[in-house]
Amino acid sequence: MNPLNRRAFIATAVLGTAALMTPDTVWAWGRKEQRYKVAVIDLMILKRQKLGAVKLTHEIGADGLEVDMGGLGNRDTFDNQFFDDAFRANYLKALKEYNIDVASVAMTGFYAQSFATRPTYKQMVGDCLKTCQLLGAKIAFLPLGVQGDLVQNPELRPAIVERLREVGKMAKKAGVIVGIETALDARGDVELLKEIGSKHIQIYFNFSNPLKEGRDLIEELQILGKKRICQIHCTDEDGVWLQNNQRLDMPKVKAALDKMGWKGWLVIERSRDASLSPRAVTENFGANTRYVKSIFQN
Repeated sequence: MNPLNRRAFIATAVLGTAALMTPDTVWAWGRKEQRYKVAVIDLMILKRQKLGAVKLTHEIGADGLEVDMGGLGNRDTFDNQFFDDAFRANYLKALKEYNIDVASVAMTGFYAQSFATRPTYKQMVGDCLKTCQLLGAKIAFLPLGVQGDLVQNPELRPAIVERLREVGKMAKKAGVIVGIETALDARGDVELLKEIGSKHIQIYFNFSNPLKEGRDLIEELQILGKKRICQIHCTDEDGVWLQNNQRLDMPKVKAALDKMGWKGWLVIERSRDASLSPRAVTENFGANTRYVKSIFQN
C-alpha cells in the first residue's frame, strides 16, 4: 500500500469508527477530555438519595453528582439507601441513561456530629467507602464540622489525627481518597495532613471558607498545591449567584488552578439567589452550573 492510499485507508477507518459510535459514547469521550468537570449535590438540590436527583442533575446541566450518605442522628451509621440492591440498580441505570457520574460520596452527618467522639466512626466511614465502590466514586467527603472545629477545640486534635490515620488505611485499601474539610487555614491544613501522614487523606477545599474569614483564596490554593486538594466546593455562601459575586473572581481562580496543574471536580454547593425561593433548584443551580462551565469548560 503506497503512502497516499495508506493515509486514505486510515482516514476512512477512523471516520467509520466514529460513525458506529453511539451519541452517548461520543458524549462520554468529550467529557473525559474536560480538565474540570462540574457537579451538584443531591442534598442541596433537595433530592438526597432520591432517584430523581439524576434526571434533575441532567436538567440543571451538570456533569455529575455528589451523593449524600443519608441521615445519621443517633444511629450507629448512616441511613443509606444505596445498600438496597433494587434502589442501587435503578440509580445506576439512571446514571447511565443521563450520562451522569458520581463525583463523590458525602458524610454530611459529620457537620453536626462529632467525628472525634462517635464510637462507631469506622463503621460509618467503612459504609461510605463501600458506597463509593458501588457507585464508582473515587472521592469521599468528610467534614469535621462544628464539633470537630480544630480552631475552637484544639484539644480534639490528637483524637482526630489518630482517627484520620485509621481512615487513611481504610481508604487506601478501598482505593478511595477521603477529602476532609476543616476550620483551619491552608497552612494549618498542610500541617494537619503532614501529621496524619496518608496520601489517601486530602483536603476537600471550599471557596467560601477563606472568603468568609477574609483570607486570600488564591494564596490558600497555592499554599495547598494540587496534590493536597482532591476536590473543590466551587461556591460561596448564599446571597447571589456566582456570576454576580463580587468577592469571588472565578476567572482568577481558574488561572490559579491552571497554573497549579490541578484538575478534577468542581462541586456547586450553594450561591443561591436570596431573592428566589430555596426550592428554586433549577434556577439557582442551573445558573451557577452554566456560569462555572462558561469559565472552566471553554
